[in-house]
Formats: sequence, C-alpha cells, structure tokens
Amino acid sequence: MKLLTTCGLLAGCLWMTAGQAAGPADFISQYTAEARQAQPGWQPSAERGRALYYKEVMRDGDKVSCVTCHTSDPARSGQTRSYRAIKPLAPAANPARFTDAKKVEKWFRRNCDDVFARECTAQEKADLVTWLASVRPAK
Repeated sequence: MKLLTTCGLLAGCLWMTAGQAAGPADFISQYTAEARQAQPGWQPSAERGRALYYKEVMRDGDKVSCVTCHTSDPARSGQTRSYRAIKPLAPAANPARFTDAKKVEKWFRRNCDDVFARECTAQEKADLVTWLASVRPAK
C-alpha cells in the first residue's frame, strides 16, 4: 500500500511539474498526499487555511500576513509593497489561479518565506488552497 501511495504521489508530481493545466482540486489532492506521508489520515481544513491567511507575524519590526499584500478579501485584487497589482487569490474571482504548477510552487516558496521566514508545509498549502477554493466574490 505504501508503494502504491508513493507511486501515486510521484505520478502526481510528474504530471503537475510537466506544466499541464491543473486546478485547485488537483493541488489540494497533491498536497494532501504529501501531508499523509508524514501523517496518515490527515485531512485539509478550510478553517486552518483561513487562519493561516490572516496569521500575523513580526518581520523586520512590522506585523505582516498574507493580508498585507493580498487584502482581507482574497476575491479582490491586492498590491505589493512596491504598489504592483496582484490579481485575486480566490479561483472564483481569478480562474487562472492554481492552474500552473510551476507558478504555484514559485509563489508559495516566495510568499511563505516573505511572511513566515520559512517554507510552508504540504499541510499548510493544502489548507490554504482548500480555503481559497471556497471563497466567493461579494455580490
């Protein structure tokens, strides 16, 4: 069974890194499979994803979080500290979000380091994508 799980995980990694079109559910599945390697039975949580998004930490004397650039509503556009526009994180507001594996990993790596001074875990990534996939634009 462990070999089957490992093979499935490897196949998912190869597919996702090949640049094939993906969607939030594909990333949630991928990160969940990675998380279950360390903790069998683990399930992603939108509630934990939301908490991570709003979690404030001190960086260089300032409180920062995902909200610092992405706004308190991930269905709305944000902006970097250098005033560059950031398209909405929520896939319902930005269908291109979570469709390119290389971009997803690049931005997780960069943003997790910028905010938390470390890489995000597979659990955190699955939780965050699970929550973002549930966010709908205000009407």
